[in-house]
Amino acid sequence: MVSRSVRFLALVRGVNNIGQINRVAMADLRTMFEGLGYRDVRTMLNSGNVFFTPPTKRRSDLLACIQKALASELQLRSPVILLSADEVAAAVHDNPLCEIATNPSHLLVVVPRARSDLARLQPLLKEQWAPEALALGSRVAYVWCANGIPRSPLWTATDRALERSGTVRNIATFTKALALLEQPASKQHAMTKKSR
Repeated sequence: MVSRSVRFLALVRGVNNIGQINRVAMADLRTMFEGLGYRDVRTMLNSGNVFFTPPTKRRSDLLACIQKALASELQLRSPVILLSADEVAAAVHDNPLCEIATNPSHLLVVVPRARSDLARLQPLLKEQWAPEALALGSRVAYVWCANGIPRSPLWTATDRALERSGTVRNIATFTKALALLEQPASKQHAMTKKSR
């Protein structure tokens, strides 16, 4: 098993979404990360999910390097949020809404720019959102959009409270990400070839 302590997942916000201008090929994103000296670089889906093993574990250094390279090499000003493999594992295993979230594509995992930003969501916990639901984890928030994301008042309120500074993936994507992080390098390659 690949050690989760040295692996990271970079979540690039707002790339390749319908109607948005931030278009980037995942092959170009992989090449950029490899050019920074990162190993075992993989992407998943077409939405800016990049797995890599860095030479250093200092998150601030990694983030600065990635943001600079995105701007200079790919002309992207998209915010990036880094999660350690352990944080990805916690987001999946500590999901408090698994009992009520019957559709994985409607259960959003919201990743604020900083862990401390979760405090901005505390006031929303005091409001009634049924049939929707909000819960806070150690690094992420969970938003159950019972009737779909486009019509979700809770998701709108959550995004507004975070001042649109975080990024979001559904729980199915996080579950796939964790599976990839826990696979040996040879199996990671086989899994990610399907997503290229």
